Parts: sequence; C-alpha cells; structure tokens
Amino acid sequence: MPDPELFTPFDTVLAAYRPAVKVVETGVVERLGHGIAQVNGLPGVEAMELVRFPNGILGIAFNLDPDEVGVVLLNDSSGLKAGDPVERTGRVVDTPVGSALLGRVVNALGEPLDEAGPVITAERWPLERPAPAIMHRAPVSVPLATGIKVIDAAIPVGRGQRELILGDRQTGKTALAVDAILNQADQNVICVYCGIGQRGTAVARVLDDLRRRDALRYTFLVVAAGEDPPGLQVLTPYAATSMAEWFMAQGRDVLIVYDDLTRHAQAYRELSLLLRRPPGREAYPGDVFYLHSRLLERATRLRPEHGGGSLSALPIVETEAQNVSAYIPTNLISITDGQIVLSPDLARKGILPAVDVGQSVSRVGGKTQLPAYRAIAAELRLAYSQFEELESFARFGTRLDAATRRTIERGHRVREVLKQPQYQPLPAAAQIAALLAVTEGVFDRVPLERVAAAERAVREQVATRCSNIGQRIVAGEPLSDADRETLLTAARLAVGGLGDAQPE
Repeated sequence: MPDPELFTPFDTVLAAYRPAVKVVETGVVERLGHGIAQVNGLPGVEAMELVRFPNGILGIAFNLDPDEVGVVLLNDSSGLKAGDPVERTGRVVDTPVGSALLGRVVNALGEPLDEAGPVITAERWPLERPAPAIMHRAPVSVPLATGIKVIDAAIPVGRGQRELILGDRQTGKTALAVDAILNQADQNVICVYCGIGQRGTAVARVLDDLRRRDALRYTFLVVAAGEDPPGLQVLTPYAATSMAEWFMAQGRDVLIVYDDLTRHAQAYRELSLLLRRPPGREAYPGDVFYLHSRLLERATRLRPEHGGGSLSALPIVETEAQNVSAYIPTNLISITDGQIVLSPDLARKGILPAVDVGQSVSRVGGKTQLPAYRAIAAELRLAYSQFEELESFARFGTRLDAATRRTIERGHRVREVLKQPQYQPLPAAAQIAALLAVTEGVFDRVPLERVAAAERAVREQVATRCSNIGQRIVAGEPLSDADRETLLTAARLAVGGLGDAQPE
C-alpha cells in the first residue's frame, strides 16, 4: 500500500483550488483582404485594441462599424481563412524598451530580425503615447552636431528639433542621415534608424555601414521591409519612437531617423482604401495629417526637472520631380521645424551632399549654433546665394565686370569646400577653419581642381597648430579677432605651395 502522506500535498492543492470563470469575447473572420480582415462579432472591442487570430497572428481593431470590425493584420496571414475565430486581448499593442535594444535589429513588435536571439527587457511600452506636455518642454538650445559642413554652418540642428530631409530619389537622403548618426560616436547621443517600407538591400547597406564603423554600440534599428504587411509598416515609426522615449526618460539625448514617411503615408493610404474610408486629396484619408503630427510632436527636449533628455527627429520624405508642394511634403513641412532640401541637379553634377542652401532652412537651430559658426554663417550664406544668382547669368555668355567675376570664382570655391565625402563627418574646429578660409579669400588663387586638397591641408594645419582654439570653439566660446587671424595665418601657410596660391 502506498504511503497516504505521499498524496497530502496534492490533496492540499486540490482543496485550495477554486475554479474561476474566464469570459472570452470572440468573433469570426468574414472576409480577408491584403493585410486586413473583416470580423463579425466582438461587440465590446475598443479602438486600436490588439486581437488574436489562430497560429499567433495578431491584429489591431482599426474600423469599428455597427455590424463588423475592420482589423489590420500585423503578421503573415497566409494561414488565415474565413471562419477562423478571433479573440480579444483587452490590451493595446506594445513593444519592449530598454538598453538591451542597443546594437539590435527588431520590428515594431520587438521581434528580432538579426538572428541574435530574443530581446529581453524588463519593460514594455505602448506604441501610441501622448506627446510631452507643453510645460514639460524646454527650448531647443543645445546643438546637435551632424559633422556635415553645409548643415552645421548654414542649416544648424538642435537637440529636440524636428528637421525634415526631402528630395527626389537617389539624391542622398539616407546617406545624409547615416552620416549624422556616425557623427554621434563621441557626442553621447543614442541613435535609432527606423526603416519603413525599404528594400531589404537598402536596410542591409545601412546596417553594414553602421557595423563597420562601430556605430551599433549606440544605435539600434527598427525595420519594416517593403514586403511586410502594411499594418506593421504603419506601426513601425510609433514603436521606434516609444523605444527612443525610454532613453529620453532616462535623461539621454536621442536622435531618430524616419526613412521614410512617404512610404509610411502610402501604407496608411492602402489600409484606409481597403477599409473603405473616404479618400481625400491624392486618395489619402482625411486624418493623414494627424498620422504624422502625433508622431513628430513626441520629439522634444525636456526640462531638467522632468529628466532633461531630448528626442531629435530627422524625418525623410521623398519627392517626385522636386515637387515640394505635394500633399505629404507640405504636411510635413508645416509640422517640422525646418527642412533640408536635396537637389537632383546638384547630385547629377557630383556636388555631394546635394543640399540646396537657398531652399533649406532651420527655424530654431540657429539659436543652438556655436558662436564660432554664427560668426561666419551669415557671410557664407550671402556669398553662396550671390554666386547661385549670378551663375545663371554667366551661362548666357554676357560680359561680366571684375567684381562679378570674383564673386562667381569665389562661389565656385565655396561650393567645392562644401562638398564632403560620405562617412567622413568633421569636427567643428575643422569645419570652421575651412569655411573661414574660403569666405576670407584664402582659396581665391588656388585652382578649382585643387581646392579639395587645399582644404585638407588647412584642416591638418589647424589641427596641428591651433588645437587650443578648437577646444574653445567646442566649449562655446566666441571666435575672437586674434583667433580668426591665427586660423587665417595657418590656412595661408597650408595653401602656400598649392598651384598658383601664394601666401597673402
């Protein structure tokens, strides 16, 4: 006979067990479309609530009609069919947040895409979160250095700013954003690359660029490829922003790149048309402005008593035939704090980065600019804008006076100095030395084809002879007359033996 005491623990557990009634509200799939499901039932479902299909397929209640629910699918629905049950979860969609995300590639749900194992974090935050209150925000007053001469000097960006990057295809929009990420290596800034509807090869290229340059130690990627369901593409930037906000809540400075919001709007338009929402301009639904405004309003700088962190946004939008007055570009221009316009004409000429200085603007970044930049920025923009205006007249072969020819010749050299190879962000002191030299005429006698070599020589000379000035520039001290003269003297010595250049 078995020992009766052997079963005593089991008897105790059974005696204490009280069965509970679990009420589960279920519906039935009526119809399936591309990335959506029409569900009958679920009378108590709430807007944007997460619902579960068989085989772990998830969806979001998007349309709440009197007789059915339009659900946006978040997973591959190839195994789903009409008649399958649908179950409420009682919660909104969320995503993991925490420092474990650094160096990883994930989707909007926090599922790994890099074959490095699951992402284990202690917290999960909802994808949709309210933007910080007005009284919790601080003015944009700290610069966000991109390492790109034309941006840091003429179109400065501050921490907490939303600066739009727009241009046609193949004009270098992603390259500009990647260079800005690479420049944060020693700036104590966390970076997030959010790819929306991008080709797998394009995302792989960005990942490879970041990995080879050791940028993944402070960067992570949130990706929805072009072949992913449109619902997942719509949620991706919100998930990336929630992940970034966790770092901001810890008092960190964060830079997030949305690449790109044109595809995001197109995915949202696709879902809206499939769910028979009324179309508006360019067939976009009426709430497409709210789609992006509630996203970008989450980018800000917090007051010290609320953590003091910041979230800077570089949204990218693709234009067609330089049409910045299209629906999505105009919406985003009105939401953001400025725009960097890339010109296909400059790109075709090999002038990279192809930034159109005349059309680009930073509405709040000028207040954050280092004083040394401000000392030369106005003169630089004036010289460049005069050159661009006169350049068109010079094509007609008209006779030009000596002053006009000097302006054009200097403008050509300013353009050469503003060129910058990809993956080579520059520190502030090197940028200021080169820009000061060209605006003060140090390069005027250097042959145009040798300006790039002259600029490198200037940067090397200044780094060797004027390191103390560079430290004061980064510390935010203004450029004194003595500092200017020291930099110019070093620049003249650097270009003294290049071509026809002579020390002045």
